[in-house]
Amino acid sequence: MIVAVGHDLIELERIRGLLQREPQRYRRLFTSAELDYAHAQRDPVPSLAARFAAKEAFQKVWPRPFGWQEVWVERALTPEGPFTRAAPRLHFAPHLAAEMQTSGWQAHLSLTHSRDYASAVVVLEGRFSNV
Repeated sequence: MIVAVGHDLIELERIRGLLQREPQRYRRLFTSAELDYAHAQRDPVPSLAARFAAKEAFQKVWPRPFGWQEVWVERALTPEGPFTRAAPRLHFAPHLAAEMQTSGWQAHLSLTHSRDYASAVVVLEGRFSNV
């Protein structure tokens, strides 16, 4: 059962400008794993913007505020198959992960970016019914 859907769209230039004006924000907004992944790309801004949008989209389905580094996006390496990395997944700080598990919720994530925008959709699914 779908519990909630969150979506966020952000301009790449907004993130690029923010990070140029305040480069210390990289460390406040993103985990080291997110930064490592983005900086391995030719242009890190689209990946960072998509991750920013993912955090914002998750905030729209979560009942309370959380810190920027309490929710993050990772793409695991896959040793087999045609893709070298699995689909991006949301990861959570222990207290959020525990609440997700207790509530029977699972978060599904979709990311995309174009030349000008990055977007994320989060679907919060209830895995079992309380009925």
